[in-house]
Amino acid sequence: MSGQKSKSTASSRTTTSDATQPRRRMTQNYLVIWVDGNIDENTEDCQNTLVQLRAAVSEVNVCTTPEGCIDFLNKMDEGKAFVISSGALGQSLVNDIHGMPKVDAIYIFCGNKARHEPWAKDWPKIRGVFTSIKPICESLKKVARECDHDSIPMSFVPKRCTSDAASNEQNLNELPPTYMYSVIFKDIVLEINDDDAKSIKALETYCKKKNIPNAEINELKSKYHQKSPVWWYTCEMFLYGMLNCGLRSLDMEAMSKLGFFIRSLHLQLKQLHQQQSANFRKPFTVYRGQGMTKEDFQNLLDSKGGLLS
Repeated sequence: MSGQKSKSTASSRTTTSDATQPRRRMTQNYLVIWVDGNIDENTEDCQNTLVQLRAAVSEVNVCTTPEGCIDFLNKMDEGKAFVISSGALGQSLVNDIHGMPKVDAIYIFCGNKARHEPWAKDWPKIRGVFTSIKPICESLKKVARECDHDSIPMSFVPKRCTSDAASNEQNLNELPPTYMYSVIFKDIVLEINDDDAKSIKALETYCKKKNIPNAEINELKSKYHQKSPVWWYTCEMFLYGMLNCGLRSLDMEAMSKLGFFIRSLHLQLKQLHQQQSANFRKPFTVYRGQGMTKEDFQNLLDSKGGLLS
């Protein structure tokens, strides 16, 4: 059934990109593209596969042709794509998409592992050749977490800008816009004191529109006050990715829906700092690892002695 269009009864959480569709803003830093000429979303096997994929990554896009996949990738404005390709389409598709920076990982999903492993070894982005969807989903959870970590937003303020701004208020206009927006947003969100129950309800509505798994939404609703904000932020669910994606892309809708959580997280971190600062009277160096673009890395080098936000 190569080239066959996916049926119109596709799940509401799955978009078929062989048809022309406007790109919507990504809720998380990544999405999945499943490419297979034999996909039929009316079959139970296909539906079960989609359920398992959506449990790992909420946004799953189905393509039945390599051209549909490439077109979808070209229309992506931001974020990373994890591509799952059939063995039949894989070799030619990988040749076309492997060099795209937005393609983070590729999986070959086929019925004959031995047939496709030899050529797959030549492509670094291919995470493996699989005959079952379960190990693919397990790997997707891991690479999604890595993608979230590397997508934590950063603003660089050169030392010259900070010293000039401190000495002359007119030079505040020279500060990077993203830095100024983040400062203004922080000041606003910390002043708002909405009821948590009302805010969680609004977030629930927003998450359902963005196809976040119901299990994760229900867990947040039922257990939000049983755990700390830091616990929720580090938990492997949608909050971490949605918050970082919203901050990185300055998605005001997402950030406003998460405002109550940002405020709670800020207050807990402030409290922890007050409790622990007495134990660290001397300055000390901490390290963290994060992937970044060449442009961001150059900005980091140029901002030595300045601010990193």
